[in-house]
Amino acid sequence: MRGIWLTTFLLLSTAAVAQVAPPPPPPGNNSNSFPPPRMVEGQPFETRPPEKADDAPLFPEQTRAPFHRAADYKVTTITDKLHLPWSLAFLPDGKMLVTEKYPAHLRIVSQDGTMSEPLGGIGMLAPTGKLGVLDVVLAPDFAKSHRIYFSFFETLAEGNSNTYLAHAVLDEAGNAVHDVTVIYRGVPELPEHNFSMKQGGRIAFARDGTLFMTVGDRDGNKVEDYEEAQAQKLDRDVGKIIHLTGEGTPAPDNPFLNKPGVRPEIWAYGIRSPEGLAFDAKGRLWETEHGPRGGDELNLIKKGVNYGWPIITHGIDYSGKPLGAGITAKAGMEQPVYYWDPVIGPSGLAVYRGNMFPAWKNSIFAGALRGIGIYRLEMRGGKVVAEEPMLTDRKERVRDVRVGPDGALYVLTEQKALLKITPN
Repeated sequence: MRGIWLTTFLLLSTAAVAQVAPPPPPPGNNSNSFPPPRMVEGQPFETRPPEKADDAPLFPEQTRAPFHRAADYKVTTITDKLHLPWSLAFLPDGKMLVTEKYPAHLRIVSQDGTMSEPLGGIGMLAPTGKLGVLDVVLAPDFAKSHRIYFSFFETLAEGNSNTYLAHAVLDEAGNAVHDVTVIYRGVPELPEHNFSMKQGGRIAFARDGTLFMTVGDRDGNKVEDYEEAQAQKLDRDVGKIIHLTGEGTPAPDNPFLNKPGVRPEIWAYGIRSPEGLAFDAKGRLWETEHGPRGGDELNLIKKGVNYGWPIITHGIDYSGKPLGAGITAKAGMEQPVYYWDPVIGPSGLAVYRGNMFPAWKNSIFAGALRGIGIYRLEMRGGKVVAEEPMLTDRKERVRDVRVGPDGALYVLTEQKALLKITPN
């Protein structure tokens, strides 16, 4: 009985002082817990020591930016009836086209939460196999063509898979897609370490009508043979940012066209597990990716550039040992604009260009799977000058974040919900 009273007392005492941040856990266990972020103006939200004990930023503002809250907001749940939602695109009539990863579904969701049955037509991509669908975007000429693009993966007969890209014609009235055409298949097709392992699949259209897509390195979590890493090999697409025309051919300005032994669709390489991809108002392409233990990254993607994975990283191996030589920089390899150590597990990415929140103009929003919420990165001169964790009190893994045509922020949680963020 005494033990019960003591437990109750401790629980009540903990609740009474919940506003006091707990002490950081010991090094080595940081990535397995995420304490409440510190919300103190001018101080970084992160209170834990880095996973990589000898890590240090290579320039000011590369990590642990000070916390700053720029605007009050409220959160409305549009629906909580989705299953493993992964991405959304805004239709001209105000509805949203939402993907559910597995089982692979496309649905149309209205602003009032009304949800369609799964759209017909995509099952033909894997009639006898395992199919998952990832990102979805509208073609630049959607108003005329009704064409959508979506990334997907499947388990082939040999147990291999990769990331693929297709387009189709959306028939909203018929609740279906037609003329489904696969325009790109990732090379090579590799054994599946896990059905959800590092596929990439984010899509972003450039102003010229060409598109970029991320492809994860597919190395599983075993990186001991880092010198043989897929991301550094140019005869394959894994661990790359690829650049294609709307019909799936290599874009004409790609850096490795007509080079023997090099995939012509590659735009940039040395990428680990890319989860977010978005253009800003200046036409610059931003990407977020998972590091190992530590070293999640925000990168500015440039033509022909090597982003270094796994030769350089601000993280360590899952075993706790250094990766390779344990270095964070090397000549000829690009540094992240920003990194998180310990990790937040970044997911979908959006750049705010709406008018509903003037104080958020040009901020970058990164969803988070490990950090539980979304992170607003305030940008100035191409650097992160402030950071604001959001929705952390909900304790929900976020899979995607998008800016709607109305200027609101839309968030997909990994399990089931579509949220809308508006001014408070």
